[in-house]
Amino acid sequence: MKLLDFIPVKLTLFLIFGILIGYYNNISLLLSTGLTSVFMVLLGISWTRKNRLDNLPFGFFSLLCTICLGMMSVALTLPDNNSKHYTNFKLPTEQYLHLKIHEILKPNSYNERFMADVIEIDGIEANGRILIIAKKDTLKPKFRVDEEIYTLNLLEEISLPLNPYGFNYAEYLKKLGVLHQLKLNSRDYFIKKNASITLLGLTAAVRHKIISGLAQSNFGTDELGIIQALLLGQRNDISEETYKNYKNAGAVHILAVSGLHIGIVLLLCQFLLKPLERLPRGKDIALLLTVILLWGYAFLAGLSPSVIRAVSMFSFVAYAMYLNRPTSTFNILALSMFFILLTYDPMLLFQVGFQLSYAAVFSIFWLFPKLQNLWNPGNMILKKCWQLVSISLAAQIGVLPISLFYFHQFPGLFFISNLLIVPFLGLILGLGFLIIALMLAGILPNSLSVIYNKLITLMNNVIEWVAQQEFFIFKDIPFDSLQLVLSYLLIFTLVYSLTEKKFKNILAAALCLIGLQLWLISSTIKKGREQKIIVLHKTGTSALLYKKGNYLDVNCLDSVAVIKLVKALVVEENIEKVNYKTLQNSYHFKGQSLLILNKPKIIFQKFQKVDYVILGNSPKINFNRFLDSITPESIIADGSNYRSDIPRWKKSCIDRKLPFYYTGEKGAYILEIE
Repeated sequence: MKLLDFIPVKLTLFLIFGILIGYYNNISLLLSTGLTSVFMVLLGISWTRKNRLDNLPFGFFSLLCTICLGMMSVALTLPDNNSKHYTNFKLPTEQYLHLKIHEILKPNSYNERFMADVIEIDGIEANGRILIIAKKDTLKPKFRVDEEIYTLNLLEEISLPLNPYGFNYAEYLKKLGVLHQLKLNSRDYFIKKNASITLLGLTAAVRHKIISGLAQSNFGTDELGIIQALLLGQRNDISEETYKNYKNAGAVHILAVSGLHIGIVLLLCQFLLKPLERLPRGKDIALLLTVILLWGYAFLAGLSPSVIRAVSMFSFVAYAMYLNRPTSTFNILALSMFFILLTYDPMLLFQVGFQLSYAAVFSIFWLFPKLQNLWNPGNMILKKCWQLVSISLAAQIGVLPISLFYFHQFPGLFFISNLLIVPFLGLILGLGFLIIALMLAGILPNSLSVIYNKLITLMNNVIEWVAQQEFFIFKDIPFDSLQLVLSYLLIFTLVYSLTEKKFKNILAAALCLIGLQLWLISSTIKKGREQKIIVLHKTGTSALLYKKGNYLDVNCLDSVAVIKLVKALVVEENIEKVNYKTLQNSYHFKGQSLLILNKPKIIFQKFQKVDYVILGNSPKINFNRFLDSITPESIIADGSNYRSDIPRWKKSCIDRKLPFYYTGEKGAYILEIE
């Protein structure tokens, strides 16, 4: 079976190609719309020809038109092409903002976080989405979906990572269409009375009512958090420890309402609506109700990308089952992706969850039948176990390169956790939906709550036991974008060479394997020759890193404070050994001299000639006099200094035409040593 024989697969691949071209080349709306129009006309002309099945121009223009549609869909999401987008107003200035809460995000220790839609700026209609960060206030409840607020606070740009290989939250939010944030205290805003209500707000209210009812039904804190995630797609109340256990056990997909959950919901709908098929046009009614219930559940679960993807795909599955016509699962998968990217949001393509979800489902469709052909046990129990292991193995093969690229780890016992949990997930979900229905009706027996709570506790304990087998959790694996591409090419060619043992397939697999090995060798040699000095940005402390090949010296005042920052560098740079040392006042690296002033009080003295001066802990010196005594190449101020000192130091350096670098503005200072 060749995937490219399916038309939906071809169209989806070319749509993705168009989205990538539009995003990375910033294709204008005018150009993409013009090209789409031209190819649509040519497509219409070629359609009028006879022998359409053998019409090469029609197929050619179809693919070109699809590419242009991908470019145009990206251009339509750009703020520059939307005159009412808030970024096209004068920012940042003091403006009267009218906002509507769209989504509640997971809070941290100090702040609540929300996504909000812009409604008006200074009374003028506007649109766009921003991130709201509100300080926790026990006297004032947090915002709810659909609440509208007014504020005069200034919009701020979202900070970029200030240290090497830090998580780029600004880039992540940009791909969600969020470019600015708004910080609020309880006195910075007021809430509009009688705000308009949307369907999303209604479902959020229903979800809040369900969660409040469950909280009063004798469920434990950890158990309630898992129940919310399993049934309602809300993971905000799961403890960090519990989430980490599911992640390390390779079962975190259970906590996200995705294809597995929606597939079970579809089966439940078919079972419950089966009697309707006896009525005239009963199958039509059952299909309509099934699709309505699926999308209703999607709204109840918060319309996350994973839910939208799963419900879209299984809506196509429900229609295919209604027609009772043999259809390719790859067609269904491709159609759902095409539908989501073109009609909902093309930027979903760049979200990790979206990529993992489709990679897992595609891999199951592709590899599961092949794994089943390897072994067909006669024993029913062994057969079911092998099916579960095959599904888990197929999914993990599909997501392995993406997981290594983004998370740098891989759970080795994923098949154990899936074998122990997935067979009972249908029972867990079905019983959970029953409990919600009984709770809303006010007739939930306490004994049923106790039984369900113990069932969730047992599942958590099983996951915790699997996660504790740390020997099988492979962490801190360096993996770059080229390795990601080469790994997928290797998987495809290797599977084809094993199933179709032709010379060209074996040769392709061998070339991919050699290419991956050559890249690993070359990148290892390159990194082994690198030498650089890094001044980290960390509030409250100073840290100077010296990388020499695969060895790293960490000179710092507080190793605990910088260990996470160092770990990211160690993983990405493939560091073999790390040495923690106490930070000294001066260093010499291959002819480069560094002077570190990091004591509150420094007795002025005649300093020798230095190349770089690093300021830390806001040293109390006469800065102008100090600069007059030496002539360094550059002054570097790290994150341990008081911010009030930075402008004064910066001005003194500008007056002397001396380069000044503040890590709080530009990020960690990196000096390459040849």
